[in-house]
Amino acid sequence: MHTRQVTVPSPVGSLVVSERDGKIVALDWGTAVVESDTPALAAAAQQLDAYFQCELRQFDLPLAPAGTPFQRSVWQAMREIPYGGSRSYADLARELDSGPRAIGGACGRNPLPILIPCHRVLASGARIGGYTSPGGLETKRFLLQLEGALRRS
Repeated sequence: MHTRQVTVPSPVGSLVVSERDGKIVALDWGTAVVESDTPALAAAAQQLDAYFQCELRQFDLPLAPAGTPFQRSVWQAMREIPYGGSRSYADLARELDSGPRAIGGACGRNPLPILIPCHRVLASGARIGGYTSPGGLETKRFLLQLEGALRRS
């Protein structure tokens, strides 16, 4: 299993998208050591660019995040949160018969931030909550503002 990567410039910093066996497996901040050109990586780069240009509302990519069955269920629930929308950790916990802390833990272990929109999950009372990417809450606020889910202040 050979992992291939591409660097995608974005308003939140350079993003490294990783692909294995034709499926997107990770999105990290930084620069790819060796750039690759595959159909899945080209599609991811194009779709991320369109997303940041506010021209794409839903990603259509072959995603294969590695995680536990519980984490994958949380990530699937996050993928169902519409562009410009948000849910609370408590909402997802009720939906998945779990607890808010477990939901937060799965959000923090999301290997595909932005593509699996963990930034759309907020704390109770519409408080911003946490975000584990570089830039932390500033990045989360930017993504929510980009989608119109949070007013620019």
